[in-house]
Amino acid sequence: MNTIKTFFLISLLTSLFLLIGFFMGGVGGIMVFLVMALAMNFIGYWFSDRLVLAMARAKQVTAEDAPELHKIVDEQAYLAGLPKPKVFLIHDDSSNAFATGRDKKHASIAVTEGIMGLLSHEEMGGVIAHELAHVGNRDTLIMTIVAAIASAISMIAWSLQWAAMFGGLGDRRDDRDGGSGIIGLLVVAIIMPIVATLIQLAISRTREYQADKTGAYTSGTPLGLADALRKLQRASERRHMDVPATQLEPVAHLFIVNPLSGQGIVRLFSSHPPLEERIARLEAMAQEQRQA
Repeated sequence: MNTIKTFFLISLLTSLFLLIGFFMGGVGGIMVFLVMALAMNFIGYWFSDRLVLAMARAKQVTAEDAPELHKIVDEQAYLAGLPKPKVFLIHDDSSNAFATGRDKKHASIAVTEGIMGLLSHEEMGGVIAHELAHVGNRDTLIMTIVAAIASAISMIAWSLQWAAMFGGLGDRRDDRDGGSGIIGLLVVAIIMPIVATLIQLAISRTREYQADKTGAYTSGTPLGLADALRKLQRASERRHMDVPATQLEPVAHLFIVNPLSGQGIVRLFSSHPPLEERIARLEAMAQEQRQA
């Protein structure tokens, strides 16, 4: 169901992109912006992992440096049938974790010191299983495609806003449409980027649900992940990461819980689904396993 929803939302986002082309009356400008967006996201796909790890101040640790963490990653990578990712530790008292990397063979997992002190071995296993699920489900690739389309829409809208401000659209559209054309273009320029952002966030939330489901299945302990999320919910209310919000916003969707949730972000514009709903789904999954 989550896969179908993701496909539907990506199709909707693509349709939105084509609709802008219809309003503009041509494909030449769209192709220019699309190439720019694809180039930006191609670079992001290959190098974003280094940027994210640097932003989070994550340091790679060996099995000698963090034996318990490596043991859990070894266990969950084996259960998921995935190559072991590189392991990073973030010297921060908040409780969070994320995975990054362009594919299964070039993945990294980073956790905070706070989460290591908060969760039990089983709960931590659920968290690592969730992050490995993002790797196995190719969520990095999915979100790169989504970001490419959303970025193209934003760039086109930005150019239309500037063109409208300086009269670059008025004469051409007013003569043909009696003034309605410029109004339609302004609607495209203002409304479409907001809709594209909402769709992008909805896809991110869908991928979180899918990672919860996959991680709970591979680890075999849905309640372990549910208990971990419950603890992380309380911890996130008390303390968020010691990194400026402007740095976290572009990569917030990577973390297992929203690192900005303690900073008043409206739920509609959240990259994560409500933790209560995620916990309820995991508990229902555990109940189904017991009945089976």
